[in-house]
Amino acid sequence: MRVLALDLGTKTLGLAITDASATISYPLTTLRYNNEDYMYLVNELKKIIEEKKVELLVLGLPKNMDNTLGFASQRSLNFKKVLEENIDLEVVLVDERLSTVSAENILIESNMRRENRKKVIDSVAATIILDTYLGSVKNEQK
Repeated sequence: MRVLALDLGTKTLGLAITDASATISYPLTTLRYNNEDYMYLVNELKKIIEEKKVELLVLGLPKNMDNTLGFASQRSLNFKKVLEENIDLEVVLVDERLSTVSAENILIESNMRRENRKKVIDSVAATIILDTYLGSVKNEQK
């Protein structure tokens, strides 16, 4: 089962995907969009879902450090609703606290230049979200 992870920002949507066995995850791409134009994202995602034969969507839910839901969480919840209304796949929410910070640290440790980090950080954050999901599924199976 191939899984696609989504890291929604205010102007970008980072994507990461698993292999066909949902064992290995890797960054896919970053989609740029304007002003909460979620239908643009839905149309782009439909193409990717069909091409990659995706069976499940995992969407990052950016909770506050005290586990409350803020503005960014509401944006993800709104996007989840749009996805569910327009794409016939289950959408699983995953706590993504600090995923972008972790992605930034990984890229800095790999000596990537700042301008190059900006291009890939969202898809790397999506990979962290996807790894979090895969880890939780593995733990549930034990």
